[in-house]
Amino acid sequence: MSDESSKKSIKANNNDNLNKKYSDTLLLPKTNFSLRADTVNREILFQDRCSKDLYQWQIENNPKELFILHDGPPYANGNLHIGHALNKILKDIINRYKVLHGYKVNYIPGWDCHGLPIELKALTELKNVDKSSLTPLQIREVAKKSALDALEVQRKEFTSWGIMGDWENPYKTLDKEYEVRQLQVFHKMMKKGYIYRQNKPVYWSPSSRTALAEAELEYRDDHQSRSVYVKLPVIDSTLDMQDIPKDNLYVLIWTTTPWTLPANQAVAINQNMEYSIVYPNDNTSQNYYIIATKRLDALRNVLGAGLNVKSTFKGQQLIGTTYIHPINGQQCKIIDALHITEESGTGLVHIAPGHGMEDYETCKKLNIQTFCPVDEFGKFTSEVGESTFEGKPVLTDGTLAVIEYLKKRNILIREENYRHKYPYDWRTKKPIILRATAQWFANVEAIKQEAIKLIKDVEMIPKSAQHRLEQFTLSRSEWCISRQRSWGVPIPVFYELETDIPLLTDSSIEHIIEIFKKHGSDGWWKLNDRELLASEYRNDGKTYKKGNDTMDVWFDSGVSWTFIMEKVKRKDFKAIADLYLEGSDQHRGWFQSSLLTSVAVNNKAPYEKLITHGFVVDEQGRKMSKSLGNVIDPKTIIKGGNNLKQDPAYGIDVLRLWVASSEYVKDINIGKTVMSQVGENVRKYRNTARFMLGNLNNFRYNQLVEYEDLNLIDKYMLHEVYHFGKVVKTFYDEYTFNKVVQALNNFTNVLLSAFYFDIVKDRLYADHIISQSRRSVLTVLYHILNIYTISLSPIVPHLAEEIYENFKNISHKECDSVFKLGWYNLGEKWDNQPLQQEWNVLKYLRNEVNQLLEVARKDKVIKSSLEANVKLYVNPSELFNLLQKHDLKHIFITSDATISSLSSQMTEDNSKYVNEIKLSDGICKIVIERASLFKCPRCWNYNTQIEGELCKRCENVLTMN
Repeated sequence: MSDESSKKSIKANNNDNLNKKYSDTLLLPKTNFSLRADTVNREILFQDRCSKDLYQWQIENNPKELFILHDGPPYANGNLHIGHALNKILKDIINRYKVLHGYKVNYIPGWDCHGLPIELKALTELKNVDKSSLTPLQIREVAKKSALDALEVQRKEFTSWGIMGDWENPYKTLDKEYEVRQLQVFHKMMKKGYIYRQNKPVYWSPSSRTALAEAELEYRDDHQSRSVYVKLPVIDSTLDMQDIPKDNLYVLIWTTTPWTLPANQAVAINQNMEYSIVYPNDNTSQNYYIIATKRLDALRNVLGAGLNVKSTFKGQQLIGTTYIHPINGQQCKIIDALHITEESGTGLVHIAPGHGMEDYETCKKLNIQTFCPVDEFGKFTSEVGESTFEGKPVLTDGTLAVIEYLKKRNILIREENYRHKYPYDWRTKKPIILRATAQWFANVEAIKQEAIKLIKDVEMIPKSAQHRLEQFTLSRSEWCISRQRSWGVPIPVFYELETDIPLLTDSSIEHIIEIFKKHGSDGWWKLNDRELLASEYRNDGKTYKKGNDTMDVWFDSGVSWTFIMEKVKRKDFKAIADLYLEGSDQHRGWFQSSLLTSVAVNNKAPYEKLITHGFVVDEQGRKMSKSLGNVIDPKTIIKGGNNLKQDPAYGIDVLRLWVASSEYVKDINIGKTVMSQVGENVRKYRNTARFMLGNLNNFRYNQLVEYEDLNLIDKYMLHEVYHFGKVVKTFYDEYTFNKVVQALNNFTNVLLSAFYFDIVKDRLYADHIISQSRRSVLTVLYHILNIYTISLSPIVPHLAEEIYENFKNISHKECDSVFKLGWYNLGEKWDNQPLQQEWNVLKYLRNEVNQLLEVARKDKVIKSSLEANVKLYVNPSELFNLLQKHDLKHIFITSDATISSLSSQMTEDNSKYVNEIKLSDGICKIVIERASLFKCPRCWNYNTQIEGELCKRCENVLTMN
């Protein structure tokens, strides 16, 4: 080793020894708050405190009125998914925020327990049992067990997410008391004339063998049908038939549902449209066709490239023309229907009132019979009129049979595949049909205008939800509420055996309600018909049989507001609940069924505020799908996967922060990259809190420095804290939690870690423990930690509780939970606008200084900013005075910073690190030089005259100790 190297080594060792000698005299952070989260083990320690115990405490102790977020009941079937997490965590953030503001939060979780999927799942689980031999009571027994088992699994998962609520006393749509209230709503709607029975087309699922509501459909864009063009012979017409051979004139129709042709009752035209008789150039068969004139070009490929027009006339002239039915050969008429357009087909539409809603309404006005030769399995019945069709499924073999029949009769012009949008059963994922059956309906037409009027006063997030809900409501005229299943609440109706006339009266329903109070809905199947009948009908000379239909599950869940009215009994409320919050699919589901039933019975909206969230998609924006392999289980996020390196255990709070970080009114992305970033944010929150806790470990509330005595930078930081606190509260109030998270991240990373903490470390570590300058910083850290923890708590409650556990002993108000502190108070004097303006200049100047320091660091002139001195040259001005007020070397984190007049010149400055900037009050020249003094072995500032000796500040601190 050379002499020079040896000297450097000895010097380095001496410096190390000096640094170690004084390190114990520094006030370095000390805390029991762990750097490592260990969420799987640590979060559980705080769960009861901030969830189960807190819920009961706030109901008993919070001073303000009730806040009711009414829980939309999830379906008691299967495990929870990431969409459930999004929904429940959003609700919990709101409830926790309300608790902090002193409200008594009423949050009763609920479950939707009836319906086809539960029934089918329960039956599937029965092994070696002939399902067809089961009685309704046996089916109901296994379905109930299946629902309650699923409910218990879901309840455990919900509570594991830290969702605060009354989990021991949820509402369930299968509860006896709930079913009684449901029948009472049905009774009130019946008394007002809103309930009726009608034989008309409804959405029918052959795969489920039940009627469906619009909300139970999903539409596929790639459905493929067999479309046909069919010629129907005209028998009698008022049209000019000159030169047209008898029996050679046809009406041409087009349909995408050939299976509905056996049920044809008419052909409809629009009397205001123009029609033509046309024939092809090569008219060897001498056939003539009636089509809409504007469809002429579109039909050239069907009838032949060269089409000639024989005559043209108004559609009105066609009304009353008769034609031969395509299947049974009977005579039918052409009728008028205003919904017929020139947009597609031929302008003449085959009408089957048993299989189309518009067809039904059109024929009803003309007293044309509704005919439906299709059974509950979606198969042709014996009424179809052609034996070869009978028993065939209409969507498959039945369609093929009809097409073959049309070919044999020589009336099929053309057949082709047709891809289009088509409704499917949302549970079985199979196509539905429209089928006329006798069903029970609620009259939406009678109440929807009042409903629209009432929801105009409902605050909705996003605002676009208002129009969406209005349009879905306006588009309905009635609601099919009957279902053909055993597992549900029965429609309490009897039918006279001879006439099929329904018996549904006040006394008959009141009698059933009393039975339900004792037996629940099982009583409908347990008791015989005579016991179920009200006494006045038992001997009236008629024979009655109870019905087998149950109520739509949307009616079940739609009356859940009755639970609030009975259990909470809040007086003088504008709406039944303060808030409903669910996914956007509920505009045609629970939001709407709740609205319609509440308006029908109470003439009141069930919610004062309504929040709609989107759906969860993967990082590429694709819907979650098992086939794509992109489904993310909340349990995997919380506890980790089989390979913890690929799927680490993030814990509950990271899952919750993902929810809060999302712009939930849109579809929300999730994936490994997203979760990794969210996990990093929680780690930063933890480290930030740990820094403050470590420095406050020997500080108490009674040591706070008065605002007037704080250092200027500490006053400025309180100004920033004031505005941070204000904006966080505003964003919480607006339910924009992603903006709360943005504010937290910016505050954490920019204002705290990269700015204030860096600047004040020197005072915190090196000043005397009781010095005014150090206590000034600790006063600000105390206020920051209090506001920071409370701001975090609705979103990451377990982390907030752990922070508070290490903070409560120095707090102004020691409680056993951060949520019992209430919301933070902001000192109005902290809002210091003149100081803000000063710091706008200082922060700009600091940024310019940092850029020069970075150049010197890259040139290896300095290693750290403490090895530098800063010289500022400014003309006498307000800027000069401003700079003199502040401790610039701490702001720049350099060992020295001086201010001189620009006119004093810089001839003595030989530094190449110079920059000239323009400020509002003049020019400022910045010069960076390497520090000329020696490094203090205690505080590492270069401000001592003799190498190895302490600076004056450190010497005084050790002397005082």
